[in-house]
Amino acid sequence: MLKTVGVKSVDELFDQIPRELRLDRPLHLPPPLSEIELEAHLRDLASQNVGASGRVSFLGGGIYDHFVPAAVDAIAGRSEFYTAYTPYQAEASQGSLQAFFEYQTLICELTGMDVSNASLYEGASAMVEAVLMAMRVTQRRGKVVVLGSVHPEYRDTLTTYVRHLGCEIIVVPTPHGTADPSDVARQIDDRTAAVIVQHPNFFGCLESPREIFTVAKQRGALSISVFDPISLGVLRRPAEDGADIAVAEGQSLGIPLQYGGPYLGILACRQEFVRQMPGRLVGETVDRHGKRCFVLTLGTREQHIRRERATSNVCTNQGLLALRATVYLSLLGPRGLHEVAELSCQKSHYAAEQLAEVSGLELAFGGPFFKEFVVRSRGNAAEVARRARTAGFDIGPALNRFPALAVEFGSSANEWLLVAVTESRTKNQIDNLANALRK
Repeated sequence: MLKTVGVKSVDELFDQIPRELRLDRPLHLPPPLSEIELEAHLRDLASQNVGASGRVSFLGGGIYDHFVPAAVDAIAGRSEFYTAYTPYQAEASQGSLQAFFEYQTLICELTGMDVSNASLYEGASAMVEAVLMAMRVTQRRGKVVVLGSVHPEYRDTLTTYVRHLGCEIIVVPTPHGTADPSDVARQIDDRTAAVIVQHPNFFGCLESPREIFTVAKQRGALSISVFDPISLGVLRRPAEDGADIAVAEGQSLGIPLQYGGPYLGILACRQEFVRQMPGRLVGETVDRHGKRCFVLTLGTREQHIRRERATSNVCTNQGLLALRATVYLSLLGPRGLHEVAELSCQKSHYAAEQLAEVSGLELAFGGPFFKEFVVRSRGNAAEVARRARTAGFDIGPALNRFPALAVEFGSSANEWLLVAVTESRTKNQIDNLANALRK
């Protein structure tokens, strides 16, 4: 740059400034910070301004405050992506098709599955689409077995979709935070289209999906795994547990918290079921000049084939959100994903230990968990959450806000609330939360 502007040194560049006004001493700058540390430091400085401070989030329940690298916003915010966030005619754009192809590839590597679609709306509808897909594959509509530890809102969505299909939804109780595989096995019969296991489950606990999916396979039912994408940095992939279809909410992959959406529905499956997959599937080929290009290999919507043969009514996709997930996973890579998962796991266990030492609080379940756990209070859980909020912390939600859990757990649901800890939380924040609740 000096050469371009025609000067020999930085000192010469600033010659026009009188020497007595220049600083000729070491600056004693602090050591360098990583991006996540620097952003946390700047937020801390900004919080000193009146009106700029915000509460620290320990909220769980399916949407989490994971760190989003600045590059995700920079790339996804480019006009060629941002203005085509929901392309109805993706087949007309090689750029959109390539982005979806890269997304599908990364989801397959993440889950161990053979094929992924080019995204759905969010986690709940992705799970329901997987159930409808299982019905088509198995030619069974009589029964779906779902664990009581699956997100209650996902179960509500499923009930709404299948209400008029004559399908019985069997919910296997999970009074101790996880299901007993033998209880699940007793519910699976030759009428069962699908068995749904969330792992880690809604309470943060780890289920035994491999054992359950083995029984499902023996009895001709498809296995649906509802997973946390970040957890796959340390846990087995759904394919390794024997799942036939894997679904997830992709918000944790570079998508910020934003009033419930828009978010990202992930769905991947084994190759043999691909023709019953909903949504879009982008493939790679060559054009007439032999150059690499991308095509819409499968589009099973009413817009593409006869209505009675359509496998879903998904008329669009969350293209911009799928792009954000693609950029996020590309930036992290396998090692980065492992570090995020490991940090979340370690910090959540430290937080659980600290909160369990607070008088009036205890852990509701004793089994292993990933980054989220249920705390039982001796009083009203909503009141504990309110006091934490007053002290500058968001924790929860209280489990009594979900009607299904209020029915299943009775008065206990009034005493329970979720706490989630991601890699973004610091030891100091965790200690401050515990101290605030002690007071």
